[in-house]
Amino acid sequence: MFKRPLHRVVLNRLQDRRRFIQVLAGPRQSGKTTLVRQVLDDLRAPSHYATADEPMLKDRIWIEQQWEAALRHLDRERRAATSVLVLDEIQKIPGWSETVKRLWDEDAAKGRELHVVLLGSSPLLVQTGLSESLAGRFEIIPVTHWSWGEMRDAFGWTLDQYIYYGGYPGSAPLVSEPERWARYILDSLIETTLSRDVLLVQRVDKPALLRRLFELGCLYSGQVLSFTKMLGQLQDAGNTTTLAHYLELLQGAGLLEGLRKYAGQKVRQRASSPKFQVHNNALMTCQGDVGLGQARLRPDYWGRLVESSVGAWLVNATRGTPVKVLYWSSGNTEVDFVLACGGQTVAIEVKSGGRRTALPGIEAMAKEFKLARKLLVGSDGIPLGEFLETPPHSWF
Repeated sequence: MFKRPLHRVVLNRLQDRRRFIQVLAGPRQSGKTTLVRQVLDDLRAPSHYATADEPMLKDRIWIEQQWEAALRHLDRERRAATSVLVLDEIQKIPGWSETVKRLWDEDAAKGRELHVVLLGSSPLLVQTGLSESLAGRFEIIPVTHWSWGEMRDAFGWTLDQYIYYGGYPGSAPLVSEPERWARYILDSLIETTLSRDVLLVQRVDKPALLRRLFELGCLYSGQVLSFTKMLGQLQDAGNTTTLAHYLELLQGAGLLEGLRKYAGQKVRQRASSPKFQVHNNALMTCQGDVGLGQARLRPDYWGRLVESSVGAWLVNATRGTPVKVLYWSSGNTEVDFVLACGGQTVAIEVKSGGRRTALPGIEAMAKEFKLARKLLVGSDGIPLGEFLETPPHSWF
């Protein structure tokens, strides 16, 4: 059975004698539950798994009950030094962080060796709870959308399949039936995420607007669009502050984000027009009527998918790291992606054609900023498949 590279990371954390609450946060269908179950099988320690993602309403008492069930393993199996408690979809329980803090501190005072793993499909909401109550007690392990290398190794996908179908492992068996595949992405992933991970747990005054913003962002993924222009595209759009907030919610749900413009000054970055970037190419292609074969015959459309796959790889692979993913533009020139970390800057252009072309964007940016590296992905530059398997931090 295929195991993600994250498997070793989680296993090592649970074997470490230095106990912290391990928090696995990531979008739906990124394999969090499967990953943890595989780790528990290899760990071979007594464990208790429970999920709050069920119709019955859960509260703080439910957390206490699951905690007690995990502690009973320590009482029954004296030869086992530790027990593992896994709580899935933890963000669905109001006030979960305060209850976890109290129980964790009680165990620490009594010397109980209970390892706690929290899973959440709304990273933004999980992060809020951690910051409010669990400072100094947790470590976050980002669980992102699957990469090209993972989809290839697990399902034998070609690079073209990954560019078109994205990185949802649960959808892999359906790609031979394109219409069924698209309905699965739309109904089981997009709609479930919006209705249960965003609208159900966050205050959204205009849910229809949030949905339209998501659709607009997928349609324009890879393009820069000012909030003012968004207001012109969306009816009853409210104001730019509302749109910026909704875009943050979509980013927190692992769907879509707005990359900021690199300007060397954080104030200017925040004031810039965002460049839409989906976190998974499936979010783009499932909403259109262009199949994989047709997409390959349309250079402009395929070029957008290639660039979007690079952007999705960068935002997913840098999650939880100091590396920032941005873009740059000036006048009519643009750099597709900019990586910034530790005072160094890497400029990246993506070309899907067969022949190398001029790179006016990078050359213009180099005149204004000092660049550590200038990278061309595709054409005569770095092969796309190779780039999608190279950790972004290695370019510094």
